[in-house]
Amino acid sequence: MRIVMLAPFGIRPKGTLAARMLPLAQALTRRGHEVVIVAPPVHNPEDAATCVVHGDVPVIHTAAPSLPGAAGVAQQTLALLREALRRSPDVVHLFKPKGYSGLAALLMRAVRPAAPLVADTDDWEGPGGWNDLLPYPPAAKRLFAWQERDLPRRADAVTVASRALETLIWSLGIAPDRVFYLPNGVEPSTFNLQPSTFNLQPSTFNLQPSTFNLLLYTRFWELDVREVVAALVGITARRPNARLIVAGRGERGEERMLLRLAERAGLSHAVEYRGWLAPEQIPATLASADVALAPMQDTLINRARGLAKLLELMGAGLPIVASRVGQAAEYLEHGVSGWLVPPGNAGALAEAALLLLNDAGLRRRLSVGARQAARRYAWDSLAEVAERAYKRSQVGASNVER
Repeated sequence: MRIVMLAPFGIRPKGTLAARMLPLAQALTRRGHEVVIVAPPVHNPEDAATCVVHGDVPVIHTAAPSLPGAAGVAQQTLALLREALRRSPDVVHLFKPKGYSGLAALLMRAVRPAAPLVADTDDWEGPGGWNDLLPYPPAAKRLFAWQERDLPRRADAVTVASRALETLIWSLGIAPDRVFYLPNGVEPSTFNLQPSTFNLQPSTFNLQPSTFNLLLYTRFWELDVREVVAALVGITARRPNARLIVAGRGERGEERMLLRLAERAGLSHAVEYRGWLAPEQIPATLASADVALAPMQDTLINRARGLAKLLELMGAGLPIVASRVGQAAEYLEHGVSGWLVPPGNAGALAEAALLLLNDAGLRRRLSVGARQAARRYAWDSLAEVAERAYKRSQVGASNVER
């Protein structure tokens, strides 16, 4: 098939393209399809009017609009549509039903109603979702919430990243045979990372000879930093040699709050903040950890998310303590491939971390189990789900044509 993927923004600043769309496109290419990604240069204007090939997949950024306001919106929308249609795709796969690409898909439905369209949703924008977390202008919030409800209804098929999203899409009146559960996946290179010696002995942290490293790999908004610090207080009270590596950066400076709270608790020595990591820095950080912590608040957006970072930890073979929220319970089997705890319970998080720190055999079993579970979510296998969605979209489009 010739497949055009419409992206909501460029590849560099956000996770959707790099963690979901691009690896799926690469897997489809390995299966013999021709895939092109078309993206507006939102957040990265320096990439406007460029084409970069990532693993045989061209990523085309349209030119930046030259007109202001609504005229510029129309200009960008038309540029995306022209770039997509000039490739005569067999199917268009829209990632995130929002923004410029969402408007381009809507316009395509109007001018080419028989063109097969698949919409992908990997989180929730409306009430309880990103609209509540990010300072979008009111008009943008209304647009995104409307697009999120409207575009999946217009699509011939819908791919969803989580079971919660599957239910939400069904609630919009979309028939189950048009909805395809396509969770986030794991890239083949992830399995090349060799687990650290956490299975056998304590690792080294800050040049201290006998410490255990906990890893918090996060964007912060999904968790309560107070829960993390309270758990660390409980952990270090019984295991003074435990340390916390923090990788990631928050949307609103949440990492600064975590560091302030750790300082007030007298735990500055037990926290190493590494900030946002470039992709090439991540493997070494994962390999330096003994146990990964994945706490989450029980919110709609956390239930809806695809949890790409959790899958990355699993593929690296890390023993994981995660909150029993959304996809965490789908990916991890308690006691086999991870350890699940109630959300919002710092005491349970601390007890589970201590259990793993004190039991090398359990860490070893969970490490093996996590890797085995991650292999079920290899992108090369998940690409088959996308193919079924594309075939369903072509059936829907042929019905429109008739």
